[in-house]
Amino acid sequence: MRNILIIGAGKSTSALIKYLKEKSEAEDLQITIGDLKLENAQKFAGDHKRTKAIALDIFKDEERQAAIKKADIVISMLPARFHIEVARDCVNFNKNMVTASYVSDEMQALDEKVKEKGLTFMNEIGVDPGIDHMSAMQVIDRIRDKGGKMLLFESFTGGLVAPESDTNLWNYKFTWNPRNVVVAGQGGAAEFIQEGQYKYIPYHRLFRRTEFLEIEGYGKFEGLANRNSLKYRSVYGLEDVKTLYRGTLRRIGFSKAWNMFVQLGMTDDTYTMQNSENMSYREFVNSFLPYSPTDSVELKMRHSLKIDQDDLMWNKLEELDIFNPNKKIGLKNATPAQALQKILEEKWTLAPDDKDMIVMYHKFGYELNGEKKQIDSTMVHIGEDQTYTAMAKTVGLPVAIATIKILNKEITSPGVLRPIHKEVYTPILKELAENGIEFKEKEREYLGYNIDNVVG
Repeated sequence: MRNILIIGAGKSTSALIKYLKEKSEAEDLQITIGDLKLENAQKFAGDHKRTKAIALDIFKDEERQAAIKKADIVISMLPARFHIEVARDCVNFNKNMVTASYVSDEMQALDEKVKEKGLTFMNEIGVDPGIDHMSAMQVIDRIRDKGGKMLLFESFTGGLVAPESDTNLWNYKFTWNPRNVVVAGQGGAAEFIQEGQYKYIPYHRLFRRTEFLEIEGYGKFEGLANRNSLKYRSVYGLEDVKTLYRGTLRRIGFSKAWNMFVQLGMTDDTYTMQNSENMSYREFVNSFLPYSPTDSVELKMRHSLKIDQDDLMWNKLEELDIFNPNKKIGLKNATPAQALQKILEEKWTLAPDDKDMIVMYHKFGYELNGEKKQIDSTMVHIGEDQTYTAMAKTVGLPVAIATIKILNKEITSPGVLRPIHKEVYTPILKELAENGIEFKEKEREYLGYNIDNVVG
């Protein structure tokens, strides 16, 4: 029997564990789910005879190492910053490892040792990063194999609410870690290249520089730049490409409304607020507005944001109930971002029967035989409910499939890897398509960088 250790039993593990359970007899698997809270692991383990739950504190060395020693392969579904402790143990105990997170500098530093031991550490094998890499490289490699030259690559991904569950003015609900949504884009300017010119968007301008896109059957979306697109030149072998831009998708109007929080300073995560535990929502808002003994919080807010009472932006703010004097933040020493997150979670959490939606959109511009062409590739996947979400499926299934293929020695390349090579992405994309996660391609006239689709 082959032992798989899954560390972390968060929202993104539902589809992962379901898949491994279904494969456990045929693949002779024993699945161990470890989480700091035993009840989280037990919820996913259930009474399945080949699955067991354990309490696992990764900060207790002996506990962590004992669990890793028993495994044949380790899946880390922890927050990204905690993978490294698991990774070092996997090197020491000669265990292969799979994660859905970006390759950190600390993880990359292990590459030589991982190769020396002939181990496979597959990273960035979720949805974004993950399915985006694989689906992009499949088309890029196909273009190159025909002798084409890449001119443009744009890629967008969004975790959104499905149309049938879209019940608020923001057209948005949390489908993954809310904290990551609140602090998105901070820590440096967005960097990319367009028509051969390097471009930078500082955080305070990020949400007013968006690109419009349309997906047949699902309407219009807006894309805003991710922090650093330029690093993908080397990852994808696009050093000479004229346009390279990676972004996040939202429904049109979200970014303009979110920018209100950015301009007021409510997304700041660098300092704590006094008496935040007892602060009301209304007091939180007032903390960022000028002092006035005569003007109401609402009036000061409209004046600061330069919006009218009949503006849709104002309706969006009111819908969040942020002017309520009775509701409390209830978090001790909260940063503005943490307080805002608390307010948003009350309104943007998926209901039990709500469905989420993953949307991905790639644009490939290339030249072949002297002719410029473009391929647009799109993927839309809708979840089942609050537990079996599209986010969990698109993150968890690639992780699970890669894990089985590493166990079966179908993926054997050693080192700290991303799924950007044919022997990895071809079989995984094929199996994802069999599970309803597939791309539609459309060839069209080469548009280049279309300035008419850009706001700001």
